[in-house]
Amino acid sequence: MPRLSDPLTVKGITLRNRIVMPPMQTQLATSRGEVTDKLVEHYTRRAVGPGLIIVEHSYVVPEGKLTENQLGIYDDRFIEGLTRLVRSVHEKGTPIAIQINHAGRLASSKIIGMQPVAPSSVPASPTAETPREFSGEEIETVVDRFVLAAERAVAAGFDAVEVHGAHGFLLNQFCSPLANQRTDRYGSSLDGRMNLSIQIVTEIRKKVGGAYPLLYRLGAEDRLAGGLTLEDTGEIAVKLAQAGVDIVDVSGGLGGSRPPDMKGEGYYVHLAEGIKRKVSIPVIGVGGIVTAEFADQVVRSGRADLVAVGRAMLTDPDWATKALLHVK
Repeated sequence: MPRLSDPLTVKGITLRNRIVMPPMQTQLATSRGEVTDKLVEHYTRRAVGPGLIIVEHSYVVPEGKLTENQLGIYDDRFIEGLTRLVRSVHEKGTPIAIQINHAGRLASSKIIGMQPVAPSSVPASPTAETPREFSGEEIETVVDRFVLAAERAVAAGFDAVEVHGAHGFLLNQFCSPLANQRTDRYGSSLDGRMNLSIQIVTEIRKKVGGAYPLLYRLGAEDRLAGGLTLEDTGEIAVKLAQAGVDIVDVSGGLGGSRPPDMKGEGYYVHLAEGIKRKVSIPVIGVGGIVTAEFADQVVRSGRADLVAVGRAMLTDPDWATKALLHVK
């Protein structure tokens, strides 16, 4: 079995080890979504040790923005700043990806200046805004915007793109029966609900070519009654791989990335393990991982091919370097 320190090559990109810095929102962009010096410094400081850095979720359309200082990728004018970020991380010898996203019903009219949109007019909670349901034509536009965002990532020099389909955001909303009550081809059944994600991945793959690495962050379980289960998302993962995804980055669904009732290291690793049984492509495991020993054991035991270490790497930018020394 491989170790934490072993390299992994995906579509011609070699990760020097199995440690991934996952996408975590920093609020370091400008209010218009532009790259800042502080944002570049944040990622460059953490680029020495891990095998891969995935830059925080970047909104593909203005109405898909989540927070005031979220990073943007919805216009060509962002390419210059993103290129500067990529070059700075590449100077440390580390591949870098970027996550592209649409907040859907989790967006706020206070931020985007309009009613949020979603697969159905179902609010995220009893106190949340009620979103407006997407029309069929609008869905096709969203597909185009994800594709354009991926093309901008390629133009900026990113080594890979990750499509965000977890943590209750738009694509997770479409996949989940709790958020999607549509009766058209984007709803009704699991196949219908996953259709938007599959369409986006398929169209991105056509544009970026077969040799470019494509990741998908999968919300593998909603952890809510009547929501997505691991059995459901195992089917979704298979279809994603068939559509052109090279790595499945496994996390939580509508229940979010850090459910308050889930404790201990690797609280989502069991989901990665379940998805790994369904697909032959690499899988990333995540969830409160803080020790090198645990991360190494996840890889050695075959539960996941890579491990994402987030909060620990925010606290200690040198976490990956220290971990690799520790497990040798």
